[in-house]
Amino acid sequence: LPFSYSYISMNSTELFFGMVILLQFGLGLPVNVFLLLFYIRVVSTGHKPNSSDLILAHLALANTIILLTSGILETLSAWGLRSFLDDVGCKILIYLYRVAGGLCICTICLLNIFQAITISPGIFWWAGIKAKLPKCILPSWALSWIINLLIDLDLPIYMRSPQKNCGNCKTILAIIVMLFFWDLFFVGLMSTASSYMVLVLHRHHRQVQHLHGPRRSPKVMPEVRAAKRVITLVTVYVLLYGRQTIMLGVLVNMKGKSPLLVKSHLVFLLTFSAFSPFLIIQSDRRIRTFWKRESPAPNPDPS
Repeated sequence: LPFSYSYISMNSTELFFGMVILLQFGLGLPVNVFLLLFYIRVVSTGHKPNSSDLILAHLALANTIILLTSGILETLSAWGLRSFLDDVGCKILIYLYRVAGGLCICTICLLNIFQAITISPGIFWWAGIKAKLPKCILPSWALSWIINLLIDLDLPIYMRSPQKNCGNCKTILAIIVMLFFWDLFFVGLMSTASSYMVLVLHRHHRQVQHLHGPRRSPKVMPEVRAAKRVITLVTVYVLLYGRQTIMLGVLVNMKGKSPLLVKSHLVFLLTFSAFSPFLIIQSDRRIRTFWKRESPAPNPDPS
């Protein structure tokens, strides 16, 4: 067994991080696949579909690709299988992971902007945008795929597998800086749209409380519930992105590499893709209704 020595040399810290990564991969992959199939079914059958279903299906697809690339790579690496890919295989996985990460941030940004426009007040110039917005979703998908496939193309060209020396460090650093500002642009858009939605929801809450009184709890509109879901997703993503950026800066500027910091950084790379589907499931009543309808009825008591 060529990799048996790796398992023997694993200490308790490596075992802990291996379990955490395996847990994220084992939970996140099937749930994302379920969400992808569920929203595809909703859209195809026409059972009360809405435009956000298409965007959530695309987000589940991006999360699935992230878990199938970086998830498998980090899971096997955490358990000692560190030399199972050659240079080409390493480049392909890293390229697909970067493309999927770009699709993820573009999709969340699209979902955020779409929901912000949806809950906007009924001003006449918003009405025209709301009417045209659903037709822009599929072209936005295609554009995000094309842009991310092209913008990440240079990264695998100048990269080498961990077993080889890197002779293009300055080029790689320039690419990483460019990708950082590219991601930061979308984070800024998401933060702006989320702040706008918070203001709209706050104004809506004050109006509803004024109409119904403080003692009555008015029924939450589906648009408001969807907006809160999007704000939660964006908040989680921005917090994890900020943590990832700070940790990456610390690791780059450290004189000596800390295995503990490196492993903790790798663990959080999968956190959003693994656990964001649970936020979507918790806020979508149709999924809970689907589970209740599909679950087998209890057997009657023979007595």
